[in-house]
Amino acid sequence: MNSTVSARVFRRRRFVAAVTAIVVVGSAGYSTAALSQPMPTVTAAITVPVVETSAASQIAWPSVGRGALGAVGFDGVLSSSGGEDPFPIASLTKVITSLVVLDHKPIAAGENGPKIDITDDDVQWLDDSIAENGSWEEVVSGSVLTQRQVLEAMMLPSANNYSKTLVIWAFGSVDEFLGATQTWLDKHGLTGTTLTNSSGLGASNVSTTRDLVEIGKLALANPVLASVVSEKTAILPDIGEIKNLNSLLGTAGITGMKTGTDDASGSCILFSAVVPVGDTTVTVVGATLGAVNAGERNAALLDVLESAPSAFERVQLVTAGERVGSYSPDWIGGEEKSSDVVAGADASVLVWKGTTVTAQAKAKPLENGDTGSKVGSLEFTLSAPALDQPALISVPLTLAEDIAAPTLWQRLTNPDF
Repeated sequence: MNSTVSARVFRRRRFVAAVTAIVVVGSAGYSTAALSQPMPTVTAAITVPVVETSAASQIAWPSVGRGALGAVGFDGVLSSSGGEDPFPIASLTKVITSLVVLDHKPIAAGENGPKIDITDDDVQWLDDSIAENGSWEEVVSGSVLTQRQVLEAMMLPSANNYSKTLVIWAFGSVDEFLGATQTWLDKHGLTGTTLTNSSGLGASNVSTTRDLVEIGKLALANPVLASVVSEKTAILPDIGEIKNLNSLLGTAGITGMKTGTDDASGSCILFSAVVPVGDTTVTVVGATLGAVNAGERNAALLDVLESAPSAFERVQLVTAGERVGSYSPDWIGGEEKSSDVVAGADASVLVWKGTTVTAQAKAKPLENGDTGSKVGSLEFTLSAPALDQPALISVPLTLAEDIAAPTLWQRLTNPDF
């Protein structure tokens, strides 16, 4: 009897031990399998913001002639009217002449440039300009002017004779100047512009309004020329005061740049003006060609400038801290304990009305993350570049709250993470 009981007990113990071993081995295998799985990650649910902009505004272009408007910090032409083919530009030529000379012989900041001796040749060029019925300014043989003063004599009273003085001093001859001009025009992609002389006399110097906007921007980017075209008067040795023919300087924010008139071009102006836009200002650059007279030209320009500020607008793309999505890890409660994805910075742009904005977001999968850490980006694509901004603007996306990695227990009890 005792031996029978002992055998039963032994068999039962063996069975329990075997079951226990199986459970232990199975548990160990399960744990190993569960813990050897890749760390679980969570993907963000993102709602891309919709950015609304206003419809394009109309610039008050005149019914006659042609024109184009751009702005510093904005690419290309923002608005235009009339023909876009090359057209005579009269004395607007002198802005190009100035830029080509300053490219060849730049004037250092705070300087007036080299001294230029005025000779009997310059007197002859004065006589030639008068005979051609061109614009001119007095010359005194034997006087000495600085390069800047010769620029002033050419630009303010629009003196054809001083355009010759300047280019022959700089290049040795008008032909050499014209060769350098073509190289300069090619360099800047100004394919609609042709110069055959340094002053603009006659119909052979032509440009497009689109090219003139770019030429105006280049002029403003040159500190010496930008300063000269803003002057209402200047004093020249042996001559005295000279006056700028641009009577609108200082009116409606106008800071320059050059007027021109002849039979082929009509009355023209290449202009720059600082206009108010909300709490900031924008420097607009433009040209009008083909007005009947200076009065009509000036009135048309003032209408254009009056209509320009309302054609810009500031658009808020996103505000720092603005929620654009969330992470909802299952291991910490899912949607009940989610961590918001927010914009890491403010972003706004000053645009020309009619510019469209589209947005897309990129957020990486996370195992864990700290508050404030970057998790992706929000990218805004503009149909046209904004003021001093590229067409693609990127804003970082950050976590509003920590996301903790799953614990060992959570990984063991939730193998499907």
